[in-house]
Amino acid sequence: MKLSGINLINYNSIKYKNKKSLDHFNDDRKHEIALEISNVGLWEWDIKKNKTYYSEEFKNIINFSGNELKSTPQAWRERVHPDDFEDYTSRINAHLVGEAELYEHEYRVLCKDGSYKWILAKGKVIEKNTSNEPTKAIGTIIDITNIRKRKDLITKTLQVMSSENKRLQNFTHIVSHNLKTHIGNFKNILEFYDDANNESEKEELIGHLKSISESLTTTIVDLDDIISIKSKANLNQFNEHINLHHCVNKITESLTLDSTKNEVTIHNALRQDETLFSNRSYLESVFYNIISNGIKYADPNKKSQIIIQSIHTKDTIKIMISDNGIGIDTTKFKDQLFDMYQTFHGTDRKDSRGIGLYITKTQVEALDGEIELESKLNEGTAFILTFKKHKTLVAD
Repeated sequence: MKLSGINLINYNSIKYKNKKSLDHFNDDRKHEIALEISNVGLWEWDIKKNKTYYSEEFKNIINFSGNELKSTPQAWRERVHPDDFEDYTSRINAHLVGEAELYEHEYRVLCKDGSYKWILAKGKVIEKNTSNEPTKAIGTIIDITNIRKRKDLITKTLQVMSSENKRLQNFTHIVSHNLKTHIGNFKNILEFYDDANNESEKEELIGHLKSISESLTTTIVDLDDIISIKSKANLNQFNEHINLHHCVNKITESLTLDSTKNEVTIHNALRQDETLFSNRSYLESVFYNIISNGIKYADPNKKSQIIIQSIHTKDTIKIMISDNGIGIDTTKFKDQLFDMYQTFHGTDRKDSRGIGLYITKTQVEALDGEIELESKLNEGTAFILTFKKHKTLVAD
């Protein structure tokens, strides 16, 4: 039988070419499928035509599909987070001009739903023209949002641990120093007592021993208070909605005798319906310590006043307690403001033990808050207490 019109040689050649083309296509598709399974987005950039190809997984990472994301570099650039954009363009340009062998960058990109995701992008120029200018580049992106969150959490945890370790070291140093001081004083007085020549000298030395004993007792009480605060903080015993206006009124009423005696006027400018989810005893202690300090260090040459007010930001509530008292030289004492047994007012007050601000700071931090101090000598002092917004409620 004669098979007219069929050239077996040509037929086999066409069939071989088609098969080779199909195999090549299948290999490319296999690679793309493998990347999709691995949640890796593939991109290709035709630099000369200013066109891009984005794989489906690439688009899926930022919640797009089909033709929703335009096939242009600009469509992607517009989605890069503003804070990351400068670094993003700098790294790409560095690779394009040959300063970096590979493009690699972690940055945030805007998703379809308005949220941002962290991605790790990698790319490489694969073609250049006769002038050695890049004409084509390919690369990948992967979603590293969860990795970044875990990394940030680990970093914050390490920072907290480092901070707590530093505080523990400082606290241990304080305890060691103070106890050694008292023990040394006891030892010296007892040696003097053994060498005393008469009962009068011994009686005087006994008086010194009593003073040292009282000082040691005060130190132990101070340290016990701080340990108690830290212990309760770990137990998260902060579960009461406290009306801030009423709380401050209670404190100012308890200080009426002192404020009247020192001719200090206290203005409670907090909103009457403002509440904080917190621990009442700690919060009252914080307010008491700061307000009583404002009374204690009022300037006798001024019409003294203390103002308590609040400011809301997007995420926090800030409570400011300011006075126009004698102030503190914060330039001189900026690194010691909240240390134990530090006083800064240059007065001879015997009731200034230098423990109040340390305890106040410890209590504020136990309430998951922050405390700042701004002051100028002879002008006044302002304490700023910052608490997270999700811990606050405003009554209807």
